[in-house]
Amino acid sequence: MSAPHEAFENQNARFWIDNGILFFEYKAHTALDLEVAMRVVADRIAFQNERLLPVFCDTRGIASIDKAARDYLAKSGSLLAKAVALIGSENVSMTMSTFYLEISKPSVPTRIFTVEQEALDYLMDFV
Repeated sequence: MSAPHEAFENQNARFWIDNGILFFEYKAHTALDLEVAMRVVADRIAFQNERLLPVFCDTRGIASIDKAARDYLAKSGSLLAKAVALIGSENVSMTMSTFYLEISKPSVPTRIFTVEQEALDYLMDFV
């Protein structure tokens, strides 16, 4: 992967754009409640500057997520996203991601992966 040209970081997440894909990574031990969800989405949207991009979302840093945050992310979390690939590894993040996908029904094409290259391959169709 080439070095990111643009990057942004707040207390809960970091994001950067590389090869036409927005990479979004939650920091370790993030407790995702509505306030945190609203902040990271607002920062991501400002960072994207109205560009519609496929999103690689690394959920492995999420320690917990509440229903209000899940509902908010399902509605507003995919604004300016062409498609979303959720990456998880531990059982907790995979369970949360699966629950998010099945219950919250995100508004753009969204899939869950455990292998980063598979997620990147999926998103390349949207670049």
